[in-house]
Amino acid sequence: MSKQPSETFEFDCPCCSAKLVIDRRLGVVLSHVAPVRPPSVDLDDTARLLRDQAEAVEAKFRASVEAERSKEDVLARKFAEGLKKAKDGPIEKPLRDFDLD
Repeated sequence: MSKQPSETFEFDCPCCSAKLVIDRRLGVVLSHVAPVRPPSVDLDDTARLLRDQAEAVEAKFRASVEAERSKEDVLARKFAEGLKKAKDGPIEKPLRDFDLD
């Protein structure tokens, strides 16, 4: 009896030491188990991370406000461009489902 190779094989990631199960035939990762890391708690780092997160949220909010301010101009330009295409293009009768029978 010949021994057939397994359909999957386990692999340890060299950079993060995660356990990966890979399908041999498809060449895709079937499962991923992250390595267990001991928690390192440093209050200075935690405070800095919270400040960075708050700044990132504020930056996203500012970007969304700017997008809302320019939204009217963008929509007006899109409408003008569509109107221009409609005026320049030939007038065609719209195709209805009834016409397909």
